[in-house]
Amino acid sequence: MNHILVVDDEKAIVDLVVLNLEMSGYECDFALDGEDAIRKIDAGAYDLVLLDIMLPKIDGVELMNYIRFLDIPVIFLTAKSAVKDRVAGLKLGAQDYLTKPFEIIELLARVETVLRRCRKIGQIYRMFDIELDMTAHTVKKAGKCVDLTIKEYSILLLFLQNPGTALYRETIYERVWGGSYLGDSRTVDLHVQRLRKKIGWEERIAAVYKVGYRLDV
Repeated sequence: MNHILVVDDEKAIVDLVVLNLEMSGYECDFALDGEDAIRKIDAGAYDLVLLDIMLPKIDGVELMNYIRFLDIPVIFLTAKSAVKDRVAGLKLGAQDYLTKPFEIIELLARVETVLRRCRKIGQIYRMFDIELDMTAHTVKKAGKCVDLTIKEYSILLLFLQNPGTALYRETIYERVWGGSYLGDSRTVDLHVQRLRKKIGWEERIAAVYKVGYRLDV
């Protein structure tokens, strides 16, 4: 399980980010200022730091200069949205830069991308009776292999990466098919229905009225 430190002085944002990361299978700590962040980094082993720039006591830039020599990838989460700020953050050594306000689904996707890029991500997702192995590209239900199409596999992976999150049909379509959602296509619905039946998750993958689908946890 990957261990992530969230550093932000806005407690409401910290609570939201930590909740969604933990629902996605990550272990989380948090710090509300730069000094506490350094204490936690020195005391623990983290696979990723989500870092605000404007922090009390020690700001995010100073903290980034401290972290950059520790082989811990960093994603900046900040309200500083100017291009020069993004460029400066990346030049400091951050792996990614996400401006506030942000969508949780985008944050989770960027977290996974950075962890995989830095070879820190676990390749196996487990939830209820399902195990998805990204390295072997297999899905097992209660230890027995389930035969899924490429699209069904990709949809299941998307749900496992975003448990408890209502996913819009257009989000599913764009992430799995890679094109623009036309709004009148039944493609997403038909694939989700087949996936639910194959893995026996008719009740776990719930339809969300006028939105799409959600993996209930």
